Amino acid sequence: MLSKNQIKYIQSLHQKKYRQQYGAFLVEGAKSVQEVLQSDFQVELLVATDAFYKENIRLTDRQQTPVEIASVADLGRAGTLESNNAALAVVRTKENQPLLADPDEIALILDDIRDPGNLGTILRIADWYGVRKILCSETTADVYNPKVISASKGSFTRVNWWYGDIAKFLGESAAGLSVYGAFLNGTDVHTLPFGKAGYLVMGNESNGIGPAVERFVSQRVTIPSYGGAESLNVGIATAVLLDNWRRNVT
Repeated sequence: MLSKNQIKYIQSLHQKKYRQQYGAFLVEGAKSVQEVLQSDFQVELLVATDAFYKENIRLTDRQQTPVEIASVADLGRAGTLESNNAALAVVRTKENQPLLADPDEIALILDDIRDPGNLGTILRIADWYGVRKILCSETTADVYNPKVISASKGSFTRVNWWYGDIAKFLGESAAGLSVYGAFLNGTDVHTLPFGKAGYLVMGNESNGIGPAVERFVSQRVTIPSYGGAESLNVGIATAVLLDNWRRNVT
């Protein structure tokens, strides 16, 4: 059974300031916990039902993970999910390391993506299309937010990210690679001859790519509309653009 102090500690990780203070975050649900137990993340504590633990004992033994057996009620009390009948893990955050796209690689840049669900979906989409590096503005949602982790469906374990001044990064470190940016008035994605490598910039859900980043975009690209919808969700737009890029260069 979880102690009051353990529950209090886990609950504190719902908030960004405590995630930063303790250097830890939450992973919840059977699938996501299984993924993180098989990853290179360091699991500080696994809280699981007896059934989940017995079914996944091989994974917990792999990291020699400390385990607390808990009831479904305790999981609900400690975590953020309305329904979690399996497990949650307290996991150590990683150091914020700079990332550069290799000469044969696509990397994503996220400029002020505020919605945690959108960010989690983008992590999942990046994983699907083999994108391993995501550079995030300092105003982009916290990747360790439980909603982001949940929406990524385990893809957070296979994607690397960095947070920082992306305008400064583009000015100093992106020379030699194309920088594509999603705009309403760019070149049609269906006819644009993408290069093999570069950066794809996705902007804020309401305002798009900000002026500080826009000036470093070398190729504006758009997804043409054939109907009456005002806009696309940023996650869907990311998928469409990456799909066309992949089809163009493979």
